[in-house]
Amino acid sequence: MWDFGIKDIVDILVVAAGMNWLYRSSRKNGTLVLFQGILAVFVTWLVVSQVLRMKLLGSIFDSLISVGLIALVVLFQNDIRRTLMRVGSRRGWTSLMAMFGEGSAADARQVWVDALVLACRNMSAQKVGALICIEREDSLQQYAETGEQIDARLTTRLLEQIFYKNTPLHDGAVVVRGGRVQSAACILPVSHNMNIPQELGLRHRSAIGLTEMCDALVVVVSEETGGISLAEQGKIYRSLDPHTLQKMIDRQIASVTQKSA
Repeated sequence: MWDFGIKDIVDILVVAAGMNWLYRSSRKNGTLVLFQGILAVFVTWLVVSQVLRMKLLGSIFDSLISVGLIALVVLFQNDIRRTLMRVGSRRGWTSLMAMFGEGSAADARQVWVDALVLACRNMSAQKVGALICIEREDSLQQYAETGEQIDARLTTRLLEQIFYKNTPLHDGAVVVRGGRVQSAACILPVSHNMNIPQELGLRHRSAIGLTEMCDALVVVVSEETGGISLAEQGKIYRSLDPHTLQKMIDRQIASVTQKSA
């Protein structure tokens, strides 16, 4: 009989953490199908080599697994590098705990949502136009690739600098993923819905257009009026105050976190 001890529990937890990290990275990068394929090959290898003990097929799958590990490093090299840098930083343990603890993840989420809302409030007061896309479950990678890669922690100052008038990146959308600004000056699909009010400009139509195609949240700050709007599921909510904006973002982001848990 198998002697199940503390080491086995630790072993399972480490493997689960690795699989969880791979799943999150693949979903963020738009490579979820690839992750599912890798998982299918891995399960097949376990069945063939460890359960059925097929020598010929087992040796073939052993070779595939060896090559697959190298392929994983190449495919996820940016995520691996970023994770190692986070672990080595002073806040590394906090980031690792956020992978398992909902409380820590919620605290981290609150920080960047607060920064985003404050930036929108400041830009609204100065009538600085802005278009900010918040990724939820559906990947925004294809839209992020149309702009300039940033990959920096979201801060109020960073957003304001991006959208400040006459800066190189102000004309386009920002893609936010997991509290980080992935790209700026991105191109979004424009909605052709005839029911959109005529006074809404290109930013608002782009916000609606993107949310017609995926579950993203898109925040718009009007350059003409300074009004703040939020688009989701093809609908746009206008003339929002910062408090209402924050509540709407918190609710939608939290709902995704609960589904993923």
